[in-house]
Amino acid sequence: MNKVFTFLIIAATIMLSVSCSSSKIARTYSKTINGNWQLNTIVTEGITGKFKARVFNEADFDCFIGSTWKFNDNTSLGSYNIAKNGGDCAAVVRNIRWSIYEPAGLPKEFQFKRVDGKYKDMDNSAGFRFTILQLDDNTMVLKNNFDLEGKPVSFLYNFKRI
Repeated sequence: MNKVFTFLIIAATIMLSVSCSSSKIARTYSKTINGNWQLNTIVTEGITGKFKARVFNEADFDCFIGSTWKFNDNTSLGSYNIAKNGGDCAAVVRNIRWSIYEPAGLPKEFQFKRVDGKYKDMDNSAGFRFTILQLDDNTMVLKNNFDLEGKPVSFLYNFKRI
């Protein structure tokens, strides 16, 4: 009886660890993202003309252009830093928790949640998710789709490693 029980515990542990682990591709993505990046541009699709849009529950998207981002794949923690830009943008350093999401049959996605100084979730545990369009050692392009006034809109975030 003890041998059967021990076998079941070991089998359940193995199945749980395999089902909860990320794929080799997701681990490769995480290792590639690891390090310091700068958000160089945000390209909009589906919007014409000049407009203001608050992103990540933080600031206008223009404030994020030039922001620096740090990612640590060992801890899945990181941060972004917005520099003060005249009177338009306040200086902000925000901690984040990030990971690679793997929807079945779809491209991998980058996701993050803002966290406070004690690494507790902010925004009622809501987060942000982006399709990974391009990722290599020097370039990362993330795409975020949403509806604006009933029309489909996308933001493309173009990062360069620094």
